[in-house]
Amino acid sequence: MPDRTQMSRTHPSRKPCLTAVLRMAGLRPTRQRVALAELLFGGPHRHVSAEQLHSEASVSRVNVSLATIYNTLHQFHEAGLLREVAVDASRSYFDTDTSDHHHFYVEDEQRMIDIPATDVAFQALPEAPDGMVVTHVDVVVRVRKAHS
Repeated sequence: MPDRTQMSRTHPSRKPCLTAVLRMAGLRPTRQRVALAELLFGGPHRHVSAEQLHSEASVSRVNVSLATIYNTLHQFHEAGLLREVAVDASRSYFDTDTSDHHHFYVEDEQRMIDIPATDVAFQALPEAPDGMVVTHVDVVVRVRKAHS
């Protein structure tokens, strides 16, 4: 029978690890950045909007404004820690999985689902404009529940 004391212990904080990750990315590990990094990277890969992260921060008693959330998400993106997926001009999601892959956007639920990069094939890509190179291709396939 397992020892109940060991089972009830909480996992140690990832703060030291996240602090190092932020420093390696060229970001100063402020209290708010570390707290938001814990919310973002404390579990499996996921897609989150600024409003969703603000709500999670509030529930977790992380006192941070929505403007700070937006700034931090964009700083994490610029540092390569997050991938930004623009659904339309007014809505972006931030993906903790920065590898090459694509997305389904479930319109009626406003959520993203990963599509492996190998599931999307291109016959050819257009040539990049003079002086530019293609850095990556984002495919967002919009879906909604079928009405029977």
